[in-house]
Amino acid sequence: MTQVGIIGAGPAGLMLSHLLHRQGIASVVLERRPRDYVERRVRAGVLEQGSTDLLASTGMGERMTREGLVHDGIKLRFAGEQHRIDFRQLTGRGITVYGQQEVVKDLIQRRLADAGEIWFEAEAIAIEGIEDDRPRIAYRRQGEQANLSCDFVAGCDGSHGVARTGLEAKSYERSYPFAWLGILAKTPPASDELIYAYHERGFALHSMRSPELSRLYLQVDADDTTDAWPQARIWDELRLRLAEPKLQPGEIIDKGITPMRCLVTEPMQRGRLFLAGDAAHIVPATGAKGMNLALADVKVLAEALTAWYRSRSRDLLDRYSDLCLRRVWRAEHFSAWMTALLHRDPTGDPFDHKLRLAYLRYVVTSEAAATTLAENYVGFDPSSPSPLRGRSGRG
Repeated sequence: MTQVGIIGAGPAGLMLSHLLHRQGIASVVLERRPRDYVERRVRAGVLEQGSTDLLASTGMGERMTREGLVHDGIKLRFAGEQHRIDFRQLTGRGITVYGQQEVVKDLIQRRLADAGEIWFEAEAIAIEGIEDDRPRIAYRRQGEQANLSCDFVAGCDGSHGVARTGLEAKSYERSYPFAWLGILAKTPPASDELIYAYHERGFALHSMRSPELSRLYLQVDADDTTDAWPQARIWDELRLRLAEPKLQPGEIIDKGITPMRCLVTEPMQRGRLFLAGDAAHIVPATGAKGMNLALADVKVLAEALTAWYRSRSRDLLDRYSDLCLRRVWRAEHFSAWMTALLHRDPTGDPFDHKLRLAYLRYVVTSEAAATTLAENYVGFDPSSPSPLRGRSGRG
């Protein structure tokens, strides 16, 4: 028995548990994978200013501040040209490159140090009674089945998890006819900032995890396999698309292909079940929004649960979906826009190729267009006050 049952030990579930603990609210995190797997799985690595502020303000920013790589912009490469989008100059903010698995490691260490309950290798198999006062999570652990009774259930178990099956919700989806081949390699970053490259052979991205580790991506066919991409082919294609002479081949320690798709579930709640992170929405990785949306979701949810436990007010809980979805759809639009801008159409349509080049040149020559990219990339909050609000529509 606990107050909040949390399914999934990713950034969303772990951060929610941490935020609730700071408010004196007990939780149990159920994770079907072993701890070693959870801490090793390689995922996103770009943190918006709002995410770094949340981590720092809740005591989770020490290692991030020490080891994270602060970037004030990105580089765009296309048609043999290189241009820099200066986030700091355009918006006053930047980003921090700090791997998702590092955030997860930090949160697990803190939760266990605070005597938090994280049940690894405990698979949630059903959620019952979400319209009741005491919902139950049926789970299987060490070959035995049991129930966890709680006041609320937070589904943070991804788009294929059991939590989504408990909602009577509508899903909005889109799949792309290409995927990302991603590698983590033991080679120093060839650039001090991320490189987004549009090439006639497809998209490429140069990122990093540390001064010794680089994270690199290639646009590949949706049905491609890792076996079709031996190391020599990967490095040849990266050098070609990135046009980066400083890029040196290194040992590839992680390799995988990620489908490119979008998914939004509305509403993100039913009764006493609330979804957060990938359980509620998936965004193409091009916009670097996945982990940031997950952290934003649980910040809202933690505040809503705190209000309920303090005053039994359901106002924030009832508005949870509405509060989150405005940000989610803004991030979905930006991610879809970046994906369309930077990926070559698999059909090879030359007209479409020329349109992309024209828009890329517009982005790098128009301050207004560059600002649109920058303010969305560093994190645009649709709920923040707008200078346009209150203006009359008449001349």
